[in-house]
Amino acid sequence: MTDQPPLTIVSPTDLSVTMRDYLVQVYRLGDREAAPGAFVSTSAVAESIAVSAPAVNRMIGRLRTMGLVEHEPYRGIRLTPDGAREALKQLRRHRIIESFLVTVMALPWHSVHEEADRLAPVTSDALIERMNGLAGHPTHCPHGEPIPTADGAITPLDDVLLTAAPHHVNLIVTRLRTREADRLEYLGALELLPGARLQVHHAAPFNGPLQLKLESARDAYRIIGHNLAEMLRVRIV
Repeated sequence: MTDQPPLTIVSPTDLSVTMRDYLVQVYRLGDREAAPGAFVSTSAVAESIAVSAPAVNRMIGRLRTMGLVEHEPYRGIRLTPDGAREALKQLRRHRIIESFLVTVMALPWHSVHEEADRLAPVTSDALIERMNGLAGHPTHCPHGEPIPTADGAITPLDDVLLTAAPHHVNLIVTRLRTREADRLEYLGALELLPGARLQVHHAAPFNGPLQLKLESARDAYRIIGHNLAEMLRVRIV
């Protein structure tokens, strides 16, 4: 049995911007597959943050000794309850800023993700809560993601990928998985936004395109590729 460095008690004030970014990325990678508590690979974290594998390993080692992540060989890393709580606190800031930029500043909804990435680390808690009030205390960000509470709690969404949804059943779009501005803008042009109601009318075999029937207009149909359909999560109405 190998010796492990002792865990240290960490205060939120001890976390650097970079540490919080790592925690958020680990959470996002797990949440992308609707499994926020799942293990994710260090290579996936390195790719999402655009840093080298050795740099990720060094940071993961620090976060592990702080009790914020678990690391198992051949499985990867996952957040501890404390790590998940800190990640969700940071995501709350990010999603409130997105909502403020769209609702109050009237920025295009498909372009606010990167702006929020830049603003979240340098915006005070008091200003975040002011933004929250001015935006009307939103419960979800413009992309449909739930906004965590101030103490880092979140209500899980009971949703599935559009590609896994049953056919000829009333569905509602809950959230979008992509943050690429061009994809978001295209989904908006197709009226496939959070809150849109639809049915999967037909899906071609072998990961072929899907034919969707929208509830918003009579006989309104959309055909989208399988890869784009994987960017949407839905639940049965």
